[in-house]
Amino acid sequence: MTCHREALTVGVEEEFHTVGLRTRRLTAEGGRVLEQLPTASFSEELHQSMVEANSSPHVRLADLAADIAALRQAAIAAAERCGLGIVAAGTVPIADEGAGRVTVNPRYEHMRGEYRVLVSEQLICAMQVHVGVPDRDLAVAVAHRVTPWLPALLALSASSPFWLGNDSGYASYRTLIWRRWPTTGVPGEFASAAEYDQTVADLVRSGVITDPGMIYFDVRPSAHLPTLELRVCDACPSVQDVVLLAGLFRALVSRECDAALAGRAPLSVRPELLEAETWRAARSGLEGDLVDPATATPMPAAQLIRQLLAGLRPPLEDTGDWEQVAGLAEAAVARGSSAARQRAAYASGGPQKVVDMLLAETRADTGRPAVGSGQAVR
Repeated sequence: MTCHREALTVGVEEEFHTVGLRTRRLTAEGGRVLEQLPTASFSEELHQSMVEANSSPHVRLADLAADIAALRQAAIAAAERCGLGIVAAGTVPIADEGAGRVTVNPRYEHMRGEYRVLVSEQLICAMQVHVGVPDRDLAVAVAHRVTPWLPALLALSASSPFWLGNDSGYASYRTLIWRRWPTTGVPGEFASAAEYDQTVADLVRSGVITDPGMIYFDVRPSAHLPTLELRVCDACPSVQDVVLLAGLFRALVSRECDAALAGRAPLSVRPELLEAETWRAARSGLEGDLVDPATATPMPAAQLIRQLLAGLRPPLEDTGDWEQVAGLAEAAVARGSSAARQRAAYASGGPQKVVDMLLAETRADTGRPAVGSGQAVR
């Protein structure tokens, strides 16, 4: 068996916040938006302030980008008919816990009773990438093999500097909120899919979680699809950044699939160091040092991103994605993280300017015209 790179499909799940167009404040009105959208592509989430969009699987990144843009356009149009805006970011700066009404659903209501403050403070949005790996044993092996490079992908996505109106000091405060759950973080190494599935079954039997969907590792074999799922990233305002992360993750999976099938050993990094790498990426984003997983030493974020990109050049060339992904990576490094842009907007115009910027970046490349500050769509 070989990993034919051209056959590896890639799809994306995006979580969006809903905000009032007059107030720019997080609002629990995602249900009004979902009422207007097709259930095949959109779904509810834990909180009523959120809307989730699910792309189809694609081979070409250009097709994925068009799909993401179309889904965003549909969500934005539906929201604007309700006087709401759609924001793709880890957090929004104008929010309070009162915005976090749990969606009426037995599973979510059980979670609210069991996990308490973890649920009430789960006012965060992520972006997940699914890469098709039909062989589940291989998916489990590759999940472990890709973990050293996931903090770099987190840094590229970092978009959650503000938490309940305050600057957290982190580029991705969503990461800290998220990792309080009992089944998050770096997955261990498993000898087979059977061993992995037994571990999941043991966790469910323990009563700490209720179902396999509550396995929230940074990367995991999907609980319901023949894919390997990247879960470490913040939601990204820019469609282009979503495409960049999808392209990088698919190339990383492709490289490690081939290496696993060839019997090559993975880069061995202790889980304690991987946790430290992840914390550093959440703290610094693209604006400081990250940790080189091969040497356990600090490295400027731009240098580590370029090092990762260079190592992925062969699979990116095989799929015809090298020039696009390399260009997107250089643009992302030059532009800096969303977190840094949000802080600059806050310094010049306060939290409303941050939300204005996030609304504009979320709709960019979707064909939707801009909505002015404080404007309600009638």
